Amino acid sequence: MEWLSAISRILVVVAAGAALGWYLGDPVVGAAVASLLVLLFWSRQIWRIEKWLRDSSQPPPDVYGIWGDIVARIYKQQREASVSRERLQSTVDYLLESFAAMRDGVVIVETGGGIRWCNDAAQSLLALRYPDDIGQAITNLVREPEFSQYFNANAYAEPLVFATAGAVNRHLQVVITQFAEGDTLLFIRDVTDRVRTEQMRRDFVGNVSHELRTPLTVITGYLGTLLTDPSKLPAAYVRAMEQMQGQAVRMENLLKDLLWLSRIETTQGQKKHEQVDVAALLDELQDEVSSTYPERRLELDLQCTTRVRGDYRELYSAISNLVYNALKYSADDTVVRASWSRSGSQCRLDVQDQGIGIDAAHFPRLTERFYRVDDSRSSATGGTGLGLAIVKHVAAAHGAELKIDSKLGQGSTFSLLFPVTVQC
Repeated sequence: MEWLSAISRILVVVAAGAALGWYLGDPVVGAAVASLLVLLFWSRQIWRIEKWLRDSSQPPPDVYGIWGDIVARIYKQQREASVSRERLQSTVDYLLESFAAMRDGVVIVETGGGIRWCNDAAQSLLALRYPDDIGQAITNLVREPEFSQYFNANAYAEPLVFATAGAVNRHLQVVITQFAEGDTLLFIRDVTDRVRTEQMRRDFVGNVSHELRTPLTVITGYLGTLLTDPSKLPAAYVRAMEQMQGQAVRMENLLKDLLWLSRIETTQGQKKHEQVDVAALLDELQDEVSSTYPERRLELDLQCTTRVRGDYRELYSAISNLVYNALKYSADDTVVRASWSRSGSQCRLDVQDQGIGIDAAHFPRLTERFYRVDDSRSSATGGTGLGLAIVKHVAAAHGAELKIDSKLGQGSTFSLLFPVTVQC
């Protein structure tokens, strides 16, 4: 090994010095002089290496022995590090050039919230100035409370859409990803057109539904009056008018659900302050079900009395939709079970039936408006196709999660998982 060879050479030099000193009459002095010469030689080698390390742009010094091996290894590592650094810098430059060319805004934020880099689109969308804003906290420059709360929450599973203040009212979507050692990458997109289009759709549905209710109420009113005493009508007309009345009632239910869904969407971003007793809500719903479906049973399993912060009417509509769906698709001799329980920081509502079940392929689309697993279900149950859409929006408005578990021929379980707020 190199260090053994270096020690051997030192011992040889000291031994030679001692031999020379013995020849001159004092071997100790000879060995000491030889040791001093070795020390001076090594000191010069160290000094040359230390000087080179201070200015590594210079070529490595010509040193000998083990010091030459050390310099060679250091020089090799320096070259490898330089190549890696150039390759990494090339990658960083390529990424920054790609980000700079994007139409969406990109901001790189370092640990602590200070801005490290942003592209031109981000400067336009967030009113940033680069490089003047380097090191400035992004929450001090983007002052919308929604953005600050979202950025500081460190929960970026879902993107944030928020409205900006100022002369130009924009809606921006922010997607945040953390990388490296605490650095954060923000993608900002202008979704103003999408938000406005969605609002126009909601307004259109709400307005049309509202306008249709008045003539439909008149129609159902006259049909109900005419069918009060069917014996006075020609027999050929009775069946037709009964079908008309049934479809008019179905249309009324559809408009009612559309208006209710529009109302939920409009108020979805508003904070909920009411403490809703879900156990009492289920008791009330059980009484209602017993009169609507006397041939079927709804059993309750109330394991806790925890309340959730929300809107009572919205929660009642969501839970009743789940319960009535379970009853509609269950046979007369089966039981629907609704349970309310708590586990840690979550409360769970489960509505379980023993009905026909749903194929898992339909799960992703079940909460879409008017989506049907098959057309026969619509005619058999008379539903509007909006029940699960209402459930989904109510869950989102209350910070809850909707889960679906079902197998064909084995029934279904629909669950709502709420964050715990207040416990009685």
